[in-house]
Amino acid sequence: MREFRMCSVAGILGYGYPEASLNAALERGIDMIGCDGGSTDPGPFYLGSGKPFVSLRALKRDLRLMLKAAIQAKVPMVLGTAGGAGGEPHLQLVAQMVRDIAKEEGLHFNMALIHSEQDKAKIARRVREGRTRPLGRAPALDEDTVNKAERIVGMCGPEPWMRALDEGAQIVIGGRSSDPAPFAATAIRAQMPPAQGWYAGKMLECGAAPAAPKGPDCLYLTVREDGVICEPMGNRACTPLSVANHSLHENASPIRHVEPGGVLDTSECRFEQVSPKATLVTGMRWEPADTYTVKLEAAEKVGHRAITICGTRDPLLIGQLDGFLDIVRDLVRSKSADLDIAPDQYRLTIHTYGRDGVMGAREPVKGTNGAHELGFLVDVVAKDPDTAAAVIALSRTSMLHADFPGRLCREGNMAIPFSPSDLTAGEVYRFSMQHVVLPDDPYEMFPIEHERI
Repeated sequence: MREFRMCSVAGILGYGYPEASLNAALERGIDMIGCDGGSTDPGPFYLGSGKPFVSLRALKRDLRLMLKAAIQAKVPMVLGTAGGAGGEPHLQLVAQMVRDIAKEEGLHFNMALIHSEQDKAKIARRVREGRTRPLGRAPALDEDTVNKAERIVGMCGPEPWMRALDEGAQIVIGGRSSDPAPFAATAIRAQMPPAQGWYAGKMLECGAAPAAPKGPDCLYLTVREDGVICEPMGNRACTPLSVANHSLHENASPIRHVEPGGVLDTSECRFEQVSPKATLVTGMRWEPADTYTVKLEAAEKVGHRAITICGTRDPLLIGQLDGFLDIVRDLVRSKSADLDIAPDQYRLTIHTYGRDGVMGAREPVKGTNGAHELGFLVDVVAKDPDTAAAVIALSRTSMLHADFPGRLCREGNMAIPFSPSDLTAGEVYRFSMQHVVLPDDPYEMFPIEHERI
């Protein structure tokens, strides 16, 4: 039976992994090495700002080991959603890091870059042509939303990755991609069945997350014509339960995973422990789509953020918390008006930790439940830094000194852990697109650039 051996070093490049696990994969023998370089989980700031969400020091360490391993084993290396969000600044950051490492280590190879950032004019034209579709409950995409976006990326499928490898690249660094796509591309290109290739990508995109116990490790996956075998390289194991559990994540449906060009159906999958550390998965199916679509992601700038953090253990205040916070909001509103700041020029949010601080209005357990102390994260978003700074200062002093019925403390209501008490948090973005676009083909939105390193 034909096999294709794959290695994913980590769930996100820059999160770290044991070098010993990578060496164990090399000793076993690999046909490719890869990693998913990013995620939307940390929110829209990183796409909008063009900045990574991992430390550059950690990113370079992980990349160096991965790159040297690929050159040593003479196999392709793929890195999707480079730099965290996969926009052009992120892609160029990682590409330059690859060049620097190659110079430092004396490495030579062909590299391809797959660009995922989209031209606004081209997306607007697709809107006018009626070639965009909303996902879920999103409204129809309009040109105003396109023009307001700070940055738009398309989620690349496997086809550009296969083309880059076919054109001679050994190292392929991509912008925003479907998480499994770079892995699926190498398996499908090796003539493995698409269902197994996509399932392999689903497992490998999060590093050793399909193993137990959880922890940083490299995942070794063998793609066969009848299924895939998952095995971590460190001191943990892929069990039927841990692998099945991982196969359910990050999708509206636990068994139908929509990808560019089709759907991975896992409803008939079977999980079998084939060694103390490895599990075989069979029964996956791939259903090609009638129409090829590419998901769009965009970040739109909302304003600027400033915060303050404080806490209280005053039982009288805690006992009438909602009324106290209403007093604070009224004070901020009136004091802001004195500075010619209207209520529609800022958004004040008071997160109460110890009561609904995590789930907010969706918290099913009501009341303070006897809490003797509460923490507050006071969050102001405004159109410009000066307005945000002014409103957060008013909010902090109102939290600190607002009077309330029965108040005994005549000084401050709050304990403030830091000086300065008011902290700027920079620009604020929101995700503004939950849509797909219908391209002419899988390649047109993702130009490929080759260079010799």
